[in-house]
Amino acid sequence: MADVSVGIIGMGDMGKMYARRISAAGWRVNACDVPEKHETLMKEFAGSAKINIMPNGHLVSRSSDYIIYSVEAKKIDEVVAKFGPSTKFGAVVGGQTSCKAPEIAAFEKHLPADVQIVSCHSLHGPGVNPHGQPLVIIQHRASNESVELVKKILSCLGSNYVDLSASEHDRITADTQAVTHAAFLSMGAAWAANKQFPWEIARYIGGIENVKINVTLRIYANKWHVYAGLAILNPSAQQQIKQYAQSVTELFKLMLGGHREELTQRIKTAGAAVFPEDTGGDLLLRDEVLDRFSLGELPPERVRNNHLSLLAMVDSWWKLGIVPYRHRICSTPLYRMWLGITEYLFRNPELLQECIDTAIDDNTFRADDLEFTFAARDWSDRVSFGNMDGYREKFEQIQQYFAPRFPEATRLGNEMIKTILEKTRET
Repeated sequence: MADVSVGIIGMGDMGKMYARRISAAGWRVNACDVPEKHETLMKEFAGSAKINIMPNGHLVSRSSDYIIYSVEAKKIDEVVAKFGPSTKFGAVVGGQTSCKAPEIAAFEKHLPADVQIVSCHSLHGPGVNPHGQPLVIIQHRASNESVELVKKILSCLGSNYVDLSASEHDRITADTQAVTHAAFLSMGAAWAANKQFPWEIARYIGGIENVKINVTLRIYANKWHVYAGLAILNPSAQQQIKQYAQSVTELFKLMLGGHREELTQRIKTAGAAVFPEDTGGDLLLRDEVLDRFSLGELPPERVRNNHLSLLAMVDSWWKLGIVPYRHRICSTPLYRMWLGITEYLFRNPELLQECIDTAIDDNTFRADDLEFTFAARDWSDRVSFGNMDGYREKFEQIQQYFAPRFPEATRLGNEMIKTILEKTRET
């Protein structure tokens, strides 16, 4: 077992995180990325005795017993087609993509028949401590012994294993990530369209707003393909993003038309389905946690908001038949925060009624809600068309707008995630 070596093809943020933690646990790591990054990686890992940077994936594949493809989902077929035939006899191969259908198809198509397939997916970003986070293990074409080897190697992450099939993984990741990402992406798009930095506006500071701002900036500080791969390549995700855009549109029309009774009935029906009375227990998040992480100065009094983004989230969960608590074991940190603030809103009757009254009687957020509705529909269209280039163009344009505040937002966001995850674990 001491002679087992681990190969990593793709040294992006997640690939590097895996390489560092696996090598620190005593395993030999062979790693590579595209040729133009070879010299840079050689310098970066020059002091790492157990990380061997190689020129290409052929050498990694030939010399490693367990190989992880840590590449973009849209490139997985191309990369496996190139390096898969060089895989060492009897090796175990897996991938780290967020959408398993194209990954498994690529493995079955391009890997030799003697190669065993055990895939994985850490359900968090590279900036989150993996300890206690869900780590999906997919035993697709492999013996139990091979699965145990993979789990032994990855035990250095300290994550909680969740055993799923590839199809179960894709359905659950859609349930826990697709709509969440769409909501935050749409918020960023709306703020950018309105030329707003929300931490400079009193109505976007404090409480729920802190989660919205910090997580939105955290997403836009990341790489576009992390979200595009899940959204476009996962059929379940496409359907859910479409429903979210539809829920946003329909609720906004009810607000514009002043249809108080219909809006109230729809919101409360959705809330009763998603947060039934027998949910019980303490709230995942409370004011003292939500108010702690603000990029701006808290106003003297909280500003009313109709929270269209949250109302539409619960409405879409209701329409899709998703029970958000069901997938807590394999949910991402972002999903747990989004679940926490929607629960915070819907299990507080006074606050929920205030949202409805604000939506009907107060025009303060009309321009913001209009841009948010446009953004949700636009993201949905780009996903439905399978437009990777269009997705990237829009993402990076908004990313550039918010870039000056990323360092501060990332620091504060990391603290917020740590605190909120500790709170949700306690709950």
